[in-house]
Amino acid sequence: MAAEDELSGKSKNKKERSNELSVDGELLADELEIIPTAIPKQGDGYRQREASTGDRAVAAIGAAGHALTDDDLARINTRRGLLTLLKRKDVDLEEVRKTLLYDQELRQLQVELVRLQRWVQESGQRIAILVEGRDAAGKGGTIRRFTEHLNPRAMRVVALPKPTDQERGQWYFQRYIQQLPNKGEIVFFDRSWYNRAVVEPVMGFCSKKEHQRFLQQVTEFEHMLYEDGVTIIKFWFSISKEEQANRFEARRQNPLKQWKLSPVDEKAQELWDSYTRYKEEMFSKTHATFSPWIIVKANDKQSARLESLRYVLNLLPYKGKEETQIRLTPDPNIITRFHRKMVELDL
Repeated sequence: MAAEDELSGKSKNKKERSNELSVDGELLADELEIIPTAIPKQGDGYRQREASTGDRAVAAIGAAGHALTDDDLARINTRRGLLTLLKRKDVDLEEVRKTLLYDQELRQLQVELVRLQRWVQESGQRIAILVEGRDAAGKGGTIRRFTEHLNPRAMRVVALPKPTDQERGQWYFQRYIQQLPNKGEIVFFDRSWYNRAVVEPVMGFCSKKEHQRFLQQVTEFEHMLYEDGVTIIKFWFSISKEEQANRFEARRQNPLKQWKLSPVDEKAQELWDSYTRYKEEMFSKTHATFSPWIIVKANDKQSARLESLRYVLNLLPYKGKEETQIRLTPDPNIITRFHRKMVELDL
């Protein structure tokens, strides 16, 4: 049956296929195979087909009762055949489409990141990207998408463990200073010196005096870096309490991600309000024009990753930027510059 459908599909002209796969000129979910591979844009006319009361529930690939067998995979040789199989398995086509568009956009943005890195190397720029946020906010996953195709010789990811006894006797910023970017280098901080602004006071890892001293010194510290030519980009990944709880539970159920759970993570839900209080104080006292806080709404991981990449690409004047064919302006509904009139940051 699938083979007959494929043959009959080929015999139709584009106009006939377009008419049968659209309603009121808008794309339907089962038109996945003819969605153009040009740059996907929000509001491209796509409309998901409404499910009727008789429709069966759909799910993600791999969910109970929706798995693909080796025999199923062996039969896939066309996009139409793939669609037919996914429908037969009751797989959510909207999720499939969203993932395909995400992968396509991610690849195009990563190509731009390679160009950006080449410019950083050639011009001797020093870029420090700080990725902060609550536990399970998607910080590590975003950094991986940033660095996946970059040259490791001109890029580093810094994720420091708890300080040693020797480091605890040093000036707080000392161990971070030696991790700052060299000429022609991009450094990603998976949590940074801002541990002392939120995590440490919440968990009791520093005294009130140490916390207040940090808030007094950090802006001056960053201003010195700015004057010396270091570009500082500060991201805060914001998620809701419910989404954090869901991600913690997913980690508990996934043997490949259980290592991500720590004693600090286990207390994150219980201490949610305390995190909020310290986080808001951090924003109000450390947001500056030369190192502003950029808030990323991260309940949707894929959107948060794409828009974060876009923000960095849009900010830096790398060579070849004007020739790109993909949108570099970040979505203002996802990326927001902190301002002091903000009421709620964890959405």
